[in-house]
Amino acid sequence: MRTWLDKLFHLRACDTTFQRELIAGFIGFVTIVYIVAVNASILQDAGIPMEAGILATVLTAFIGSLLMAFWANAPIILVPGMGINALFTYTLCQSMGLSWQEALAAVFVSGLIFTVIAFTRAAAILSNAIPASLKEAITVGIGLFLTFIGLQKGGLIVTNPSTFVALGDLSSPHVLVTLVTLLLTLILFVRNVPGNFLIGIAAGTGLGFLFGIVEPGTGETFSFAQYGQVLGGMSFSAIWTLPFWIATFSLAMVIVFENIGLLHGHTAMIGQPQKFRRSLQANALSAAISGILGTSPTVATVETAAGIAAGGRTGLTTLVTGTLLLFSLGLIPVVKMIPDGAVAPVLIIIGALMLQNVQNINLKDFSEGFPAFLIIAIIPLSYSIVDGIAFGFVAYPLMKLALGKRREVPALLYVIAGLFLLNLMLPVFT
Repeated sequence: MRTWLDKLFHLRACDTTFQRELIAGFIGFVTIVYIVAVNASILQDAGIPMEAGILATVLTAFIGSLLMAFWANAPIILVPGMGINALFTYTLCQSMGLSWQEALAAVFVSGLIFTVIAFTRAAAILSNAIPASLKEAITVGIGLFLTFIGLQKGGLIVTNPSTFVALGDLSSPHVLVTLVTLLLTLILFVRNVPGNFLIGIAAGTGLGFLFGIVEPGTGETFSFAQYGQVLGGMSFSAIWTLPFWIATFSLAMVIVFENIGLLHGHTAMIGQPQKFRRSLQANALSAAISGILGTSPTVATVETAAGIAAGGRTGLTTLVTGTLLLFSLGLIPVVKMIPDGAVAPVLIIIGALMLQNVQNINLKDFSEGFPAFLIIAIIPLSYSIVDGIAFGFVAYPLMKLALGKRREVPALLYVIAGLFLLNLMLPVFT
């Protein structure tokens, strides 16, 4: 069997071994398995039942691993991405008014657009049309948004009729679980303990039992029947409306830019940049399939670096990770017991990591910095990723035109800005 796997994944040619790939795949699993609980929790806020969200997350990750393993032969983990799931739930469903079924249709169509881009030269054209400052600002804005959501889920930030938001009750059991779990997870993370997020979530769940916010036996029963309503549950009833296409375009733009950046980094890390194109194609197909299976689009995860650092060089690493994720379905009763206070610290820390991209923005050039600032500020404050992106993309060409630098704006960006402006102005005329 090892000889067959060696031929299939070209282990010797990639300077790796069967044992090394297995270890790398296991480490990748330990670092990413937290996404099962976190993604299902966020999808639940969109109206997708917890059990269905868990199944959709695991099955999508497994199929994504098959595509990455056998099409690209790369050790890159594909799972529903953090930030993209927030865009799906809190922007498409809660802010733009799409049902989760209509939002899944937008995921599917955006995945098809991504697939066309990945299999043509359009990826380079589109990537070159969007200024680096705006790309980085989207990541930073989504990071702050995830932090805000984490603070809310953890009870640290609550609504207030006078000031909109306020500090929560620090003496409540829910907030205490969040704070203790956050402290523990931070210590594990900064010390690079393998599986830090997973350990933190497990500890937070244990604290939930001690503080009485999780009752024993609450996760013992579950039903796969609910997934039948989510699998293939896409609704195209809103396909002729502008909000649907704004949502679809925004999803496509975010997943294209995020994955191009991540995949460039990962393929360079393994010393095989020639695998970038096929990796992008596998990623695009996986994103489209996400809508069918019932979750937000997949992305090439940052956690992939852990498996690569452990020696993973081929698709066998990804195959091992995906298979272990599939086996994790046996833990559904346990996942259902995880309280928000155990999930919130993960969101907060990931948000802090995404904030680091702000150093790549040229804030000294106001025509670059101000549109980026609008994206960063408006995404969390408006609770809408699309609205934040829209303001930034409209402001950018306006700033350049005001300075007589119209040639610095690609023609395609004017078109994109016009579409976002139309979306912002539509409520004024309706």
